[in-house]
Amino acid sequence: MKQIIVALVVVLFFISCSSDKDSEQATIDYTEQNEKEIVAYIEKHNLTTQKSDSGLHYVINEMGAGEQPNVNSNVTVAYKGYFTNGNVFDQSDAKGISFGLQQVIKGWTEGITYFKEGGSGILLIPSHLGYGSRGTNGIPGGSVLVFDINLISVN
Repeated sequence: MKQIIVALVVVLFFISCSSDKDSEQATIDYTEQNEKEIVAYIEKHNLTTQKSDSGLHYVINEMGAGEQPNVNSNVTVAYKGYFTNGNVFDQSDAKGISFGLQQVIKGWTEGITYFKEGGSGILLIPSHLGYGSRGTNGIPGGSVLVFDINLISVN
């Protein structure tokens, strides 16, 4: 019985340590590092951006002339997503994809609302508005995400 209790304590200790590491990773603040990376990208590509209070940088290449979505809208967007080093991690076809702005990362929920139908531009999304410290599906935690977007329609 004593051996079972010792084994249980050891297992719980390792689970606790693993859980603490996950918690530490989840709380890493990449804000300053991401801002430096975004500013360097902007300078390298000679972009003129606007910056929102949340830390999102964006470029409006074409404002568009149609309806402007709000954070609760369903939209169709054609896009290419890549890292600041240029490596593409996702993209749609020219027809785009449709989704609700409440179903995507915070950077998209906010950023898409700066355009009207037919609008296009660039979103430079710090990790706290993207996938955070943990990352997902091949996107490392703390990553700055860059999206070329074309707002096709507000549905």
